[in-house]
Amino acid sequence: MRIKRGILTLLSLSFGALLLWCVGFVLFARQINSYSQNKDITDAVVVLTGGRHRIEEGVSLLNAGIGSRLFISGVSKNISIADIAQRSGLKIRDARQIELGYEATDTIGNAAEISRWVQKNDIRSIHLVTSNYHLPRALEELSVYQLPIEVIAYPVYSEKIAHKWWRSFATFKLLAAEYNKFLYTYLNHRIQQIVEM
Repeated sequence: MRIKRGILTLLSLSFGALLLWCVGFVLFARQINSYSQNKDITDAVVVLTGGRHRIEEGVSLLNAGIGSRLFISGVSKNISIADIAQRSGLKIRDARQIELGYEATDTIGNAAEISRWVQKNDIRSIHLVTSNYHLPRALEELSVYQLPIEVIAYPVYSEKIAHKWWRSFATFKLLAAEYNKFLYTYLNHRIQQIVEM
């Protein structure tokens, strides 16, 4: 009898956890598709590499005068500004406005690299450019540094993810993986805060 109750309790807890995950995932999917592409003027545009069209979007914002500087975090060692100009297909007006960060290899590294660059250059406001599904985790990682700056989240949208994510298993898998990474990051930071209190 006790074994049956234990099994029922375990099943109930598992179902509850799954239900919470599903509700959270739906809210996550809604959130990542609700970011506006705010083009208020900031001190700099900051791009996180790793997804399609992120760098192109950052260069476009720089060319439009949205920011007076562009910092690209997580660039491969052998990539130069000339390479970026060629790959993006966009004309860079002034290469002196662009700086490349070669140290970051993941989102945690991006946040650290951006924090150092922002403080070194006395930046007070930035557009943070990355894929829309990556923004929650990128913002969470950056919040750890408690930078005294204004951060405007600037999404790079994919038509497939924006409107048809539930129709494609590959897209669902991508979003589910990113949601899990965000959950881990968020919960890990909250636990650290409690431990440090």
